[in-house]
Amino acid sequence: MLDERPAVGAAALPDGSAGTRPIHTIVIIGAGQAGGWAAQTLRSEGFTGRLVLVGEEMHPPHERPPLSKAVLSGAALPATTWLMKPDAFSALGVEWRPGTQVQRIDRTARQVLLSDGTAQPYDKLILCTGGRARQLDAPGADRVQLHTLRTIEDAQALAPTLAPGRSVVVVGGGWIGLEVAATARQQGADVVVVETQSRLCERTVPAEISDYLLALHSAQGTRVLLGTGVRGFARAEDGRSEVLLADGSVLACDTIVLGIGLVPNDELAREAGLACDGGVRVDAQCRTSDPDILAAGDVAVAPNPWAGRSLRLESWQNAQEQGMAAARSALGQAVDYQPLPWFWSDQYGMNLQIYGMPTPAHRVVQRGDAASGSFVLFYLAGDVVQAAIGPNAARVLRFARRLIEQRKPVDTERLADPATPMSKL
Repeated sequence: MLDERPAVGAAALPDGSAGTRPIHTIVIIGAGQAGGWAAQTLRSEGFTGRLVLVGEEMHPPHERPPLSKAVLSGAALPATTWLMKPDAFSALGVEWRPGTQVQRIDRTARQVLLSDGTAQPYDKLILCTGGRARQLDAPGADRVQLHTLRTIEDAQALAPTLAPGRSVVVVGGGWIGLEVAATARQQGADVVVVETQSRLCERTVPAEISDYLLALHSAQGTRVLLGTGVRGFARAEDGRSEVLLADGSVLACDTIVLGIGLVPNDELAREAGLACDGGVRVDAQCRTSDPDILAAGDVAVAPNPWAGRSLRLESWQNAQEQGMAAARSALGQAVDYQPLPWFWSDQYGMNLQIYGMPTPAHRVVQRGDAASGSFVLFYLAGDVVQAAIGPNAARVLRFARRLIEQRKPVDTERLADPATPMSKL
């Protein structure tokens, strides 16, 4: 029987042999949300050994969603994104290495080589390396400033450019692009969104929600160009930037923001010989192909029964919960992390939430009137709810989550009727 809450500095864990190998040192690479929650969980679950947290950023563990909204608008300071107050972080007894890169993972010697020239041994290693904003390799990209939004520094650099009388072109009509566009408009800037796909957020939401988002942004005065590619960038004679579109037209602006996706930081894992596929592959116990190395957060590719495939979940929920699951797994606890995906976005005061993974094969049942600004679309296989999406409908969606997880047939007529309490379903 494994000791799930070791009272001393080492946890005795299986090493695949007949005996056990004590765990004295756990190293976490990546001090974002996943890494921060992994560190907290290790301590709360009783690990009193050496805990090393290595992060490239100078900031303590923090969450990123506010960066495109409250922090970008100036309504909140960067410190409000921190997961813990300084005293609580200090109380964890973590050896924090800010501004430090891991150069290499030496699996044979069971150590990581750091950018300061030192080698840090580990008994268990948790990869929470996250991802970085995707860049656009196009002619002229070196002649203009291309903003992205992933870090606190990105938000601080972009914020001053979003002001009345300024013009902003957002390349990318996904979640980060639309959140930046909304914040820019609320700050008084003129905004154009350029999206190569035929609709907004095409990879993640059905057409009904894409249409809703388009109407929302258009009503706020944002110009949205769909099915439009970018062929390059240029510097105008007056010093402004130019976005050269594939159809030959040109958008002159003061600020260009790229919101074209995330690149998982899986290079360390690949170089170490771990199995990767658009991120670090893990099982439901958050273990990589090396049982002593785990991964969590935006970098991890995990099997998900709700999606019917393995995928990376780029969400606040997953960063927190998978970080916690990886920590417990590292301590030898029973872990079966297969979460129902949950995404959310705030734009213009509108809160949109998504549970599950809707597909074109699902039957759609609508509850509420879209014109009211609060409705839910349920996606069903037969009479079983598989996913639900809606703006400004948090209470209904909480019940929707229960329906999805219970996998029980529902009366679709009652489901569609706002007069029928969700609790009765």
